[in-house]
Amino acid sequence: MKKKKRLFRKSLSSVGRPAYQLPEHFHVTQTEVIHDRASLARLDPGVLRAISDEFDAEMLLARLCLVLLSDHTVALFALAEHVSGDQADELLRRVVEKGYELACPARYVLDAPLLLSVAEPTGSADQLSGPTVVSRQSRTALTDAFQDLIEWGVQHHASDLHINIHTDRQESEIRYTIRGRYVAPERFRHMSTVMLADMLSVVWMDVRGGNGALFDPRTEQQGSLLRQVDGCDVVIRWASLAADTGPSVCLRILVRGVNVTGNDLSSLGYLPDQVATISRAMVAEGGAIVFAGTVGSGKSTSLATLMASLPADRKVITIEDPVEYSIPNAIQNTVVRTLHEAQPQAYAAKLRTLKRSAMTDVLLGEVRDHETGQAFMDLTSSGVNVYTTVHAGAAALVPDRLASDFIGVSQHFVQAPGMLRLIIFQTLVSRLCSQCSLPASSLLKGGATLDGRPWTGAQWAHWLEGIQQIYQVDTTPMRVRNPQGCASCGAGGIQALKGYAGRTVVAEIIEPALQPGFLHGVQNKSVGTWLAQQAQRLDDTGLQHNDAWHSAMDNGVRKALAAQIDPRDIERHFHSFETRMHQQRSMRQAAGTNLIPASSVSGQL
Repeated sequence: MKKKKRLFRKSLSSVGRPAYQLPEHFHVTQTEVIHDRASLARLDPGVLRAISDEFDAEMLLARLCLVLLSDHTVALFALAEHVSGDQADELLRRVVEKGYELACPARYVLDAPLLLSVAEPTGSADQLSGPTVVSRQSRTALTDAFQDLIEWGVQHHASDLHINIHTDRQESEIRYTIRGRYVAPERFRHMSTVMLADMLSVVWMDVRGGNGALFDPRTEQQGSLLRQVDGCDVVIRWASLAADTGPSVCLRILVRGVNVTGNDLSSLGYLPDQVATISRAMVAEGGAIVFAGTVGSGKSTSLATLMASLPADRKVITIEDPVEYSIPNAIQNTVVRTLHEAQPQAYAAKLRTLKRSAMTDVLLGEVRDHETGQAFMDLTSSGVNVYTTVHAGAAALVPDRLASDFIGVSQHFVQAPGMLRLIIFQTLVSRLCSQCSLPASSLLKGGATLDGRPWTGAQWAHWLEGIQQIYQVDTTPMRVRNPQGCASCGAGGIQALKGYAGRTVVAEIIEPALQPGFLHGVQNKSVGTWLAQQAQRLDDTGLQHNDAWHSAMDNGVRKALAAQIDPRDIERHFHSFETRMHQQRSMRQAAGTNLIPASSVSGQL
């Protein structure tokens, strides 16, 4: 880059001259963009050092940084969204008032990693062999950089922030889980390994309930911390894994106090017959309604939405870790439990008081260990309405999950009529953008599968015919994702999210009172037989028959027929339609010999 004519010169000896005034109509086109480290290295004049400390502007280093160039002029390096704000203008005024000469151009735009590399030069990845202590000078910039990561995640509705440290590389990885996809935004690429490790060390100092005074990359650590974004409290649950190449830190992002009023199960994606089943089950009293799913499947959102629908004349109390949603008319309680297990009495005391509180309904945030398992049995058997969540891969697996050694709910309890009033399994599948989705017939031109394998039009035709044969349906109404997207979809410019518009629930429901064969299967450890019978009935009647029980995969096909989801995404969340076809054939063969193959059990789950 050639040197340009210097502007805004102000000599130290210019006593009595009028104060410097910035142009009234600054426009971002008056900036230059530094795209990468190579561009930064080619800058002429080059960068000598950051000088924000001379202007008491260290707190802005994650967004704005004043830089002394090799010709002793000063430039402002900034994130794109801050380069033209009031703070940027004020910093440049101070620079001129102090006697420095501004570079031309005076403002440069950098992405977050590159800006931090200028503001806080880092050392070698060899420093990451144990607990680290970061200098006081760097803490403010690193804290602001972390805040920037959290703010971006909240603004783009990320459920998790992942910081993967690679001690064998100069750069490490920032990823987010957005709409169920594990994505790496371009904005946060090329983050320095040492800088990220230092950031984690600084942030760990704010963690509550954490095991260890310092962040230790060699040890699994858990805890939580609180941040604010746009005036809302954001709870961040920290879980770090000591992997071979360095710590992998997963930060669950929970915006506290989100009000679920105005939502309903239909808006989340539950089908009309499923909403009717849940509404009918809610009329009864006693027993438990259990939402099951994997991590990030939206269980808590659905549960809070259901609780918000309870009438105001019922006393609702919640026990959560932490409170995630604001539920109208509910008395909500956060009970934090950590790896320390230093205060197990706090949870027990809360439960003792709870049982004396004359409530009609209680939300037990999650059943995940012996302590919550005992609470689940105690509350459910007391006659109140209990609502909770559990990690499980299917509705039919919930009784065994509850009765596992890890949770310890009695086998007799889960088998007893009335204790499990309703079991709901759900997952979240990407919802198609209604503005740009394509007809499924567009696949007949050929194209890649979701995992990138090239398929011919003949292969896609065979695939669609398979769906028709399995479910006895016409696939013509189905639509698929447009990978180019449109102005209405995508998030943060991430390619994997283009063509989608949020996510929708795909669920299955077991109501034991109306499906006695299921409880019999639980008692005799033959749930697989019950599942195979349901699948056989569906094969005999077809997908659209109302009397057949539908698995979550079956309901996914129903939503694909309504042009809500891409049928290829059904395979991503469950299994391939080819596998389903093989299962169908196996079950038909077994029906002739009164045998149910073991493979059909795992397939239906």
